[in-house]
Amino acid sequence: METFLSAIEMYMYDIVEVCTSLLEFFGIVVLVTSAVRAFVRWLRRDRENIRLDLAQGIALALEFKMGGEVLRTVVVREWSELGILGAIIVLRAMLTFLIHWEIKNEKQDMAESSSSSVEQDSKHGKGGH
Repeated sequence: METFLSAIEMYMYDIVEVCTSLLEFFGIVVLVTSAVRAFVRWLRRDRENIRLDLAQGIALALEFKMGGEVLRTVVVREWSELGILGAIIVLRAMLTFLIHWEIKNEKQDMAESSSSSVEQDSKHGKGGH
């Protein structure tokens, strides 16, 4: 019975390591793809919503990376490792929170600027009526 449990534990450890690596890889792919896409748009001078799109890509990448860290807690064997993982998770959660806050503010700024441009157009007779 003890060998059976140790075999299951070994397989679980391997499965968690593979899944953690996959989540980390997905986070890297999302981050690099978002950054390249934003850079290409910047080069083409298509800069509308570029910060918002990049921030959303970074936030999604952080979510994947944080998922990998949470999954890694399953196989932690020592308290010091758990403390380090906890600190990493807290830092990534704070970064994610700040990025989402920035996204919300960017969306508000965009909404305010679009509503003010509509008001200016209607004042100058460009309302489209």
